[in-house]
Amino acid sequence: MERGLHRLVVPTAVGPVVVHAGRRTEGAVATVLLHGAAGSWTTWTPLLTAADRLGIPVDDVIAIDLPGWGESRDVVPSPPDVADAVAAATRALGYPRWRIVGHSLGAVVALDVAARFPTQTVAVGLVSPTGAAVRAAARRPLAGAARLPAFAGMVAAMAILRGLGPLSRPLLRGLRRTGLLRVLSRPLFRHPDRVDRSVSDALADEIRPAAFLAAARAARTHDDDAWRRITAPVRAVRGRHDVFAGRHDSREARRRIPDYRERVLDDSGHFAHVEQAYETLRALREVWAAQPGRRAAPERDRQPT
Repeated sequence: MERGLHRLVVPTAVGPVVVHAGRRTEGAVATVLLHGAAGSWTTWTPLLTAADRLGIPVDDVIAIDLPGWGESRDVVPSPPDVADAVAAATRALGYPRWRIVGHSLGAVVALDVAARFPTQTVAVGLVSPTGAAVRAAARRPLAGAARLPAFAGMVAAMAILRGLGPLSRPLLRGLRRTGLLRVLSRPLFRHPDRVDRSVSDALADEIRPAAFLAAARAARTHDDDAWRRITAPVRAVRGRHDVFAGRHDSREARRRIPDYRERVLDDSGHFAHVEQAYETLRALREVWAAQPGRRAAPERDRQPT
């Protein structure tokens, strides 16, 4: 057991999904945490640790290994099926409603869940969300390489690893052992030397080339306009130095998502919840506090951040 969470395997239509759940209260609203690509549920442990130290009640937690990632390795389903699996796993654990928080790719899944299940979704939190620029780069790789070279480089690296087949695992372990993996992951962080080595080392275990490339292919045809159906408040936080963020991502999100607000952290890269866990918690405070029937205050009634 870690951070008060127990490992469970939940059957879904796309196969068994591994979750870590706990911190149960009398409430009927789950806090669903969705990791990004090349990650697993463990990416949330720094934020949960920070919540405990700050006394912020992040309870009724369901941290999911998304299908195709972490220990949920069997299949890489389509985006709608992933959203359905997340909702099914949450319901199976006895929660009819949820607040849902996603990082990177997990942020896209969180929005898809909110669009498909608007009455069950109480609030949405996005951490360093994968934006419109990444999906545009997936559709037009040459132009994407110029606009988002970090994403293009990641796609190329994943294609090489997939081509290596079973040899990719010992290669990644070797990179981790020599410290080169930490060097290669530096662009993802604003201050890579301050990030615990376990975070970058975990990439050796969590990288799934086939799943990453499948997600990149799915991004080409993803229907962002479906997010217009979201009725829950959506709060986002991203690092100013996020190498996967496009200059117009925030504008595109506001155009499609009815109640969208974003805060930018000056000292973070793509992993805002790791580099600035306390600030991320505070930026998403409306999400942690959200309950059915309660909506965020209008912008004019809110105190300055």
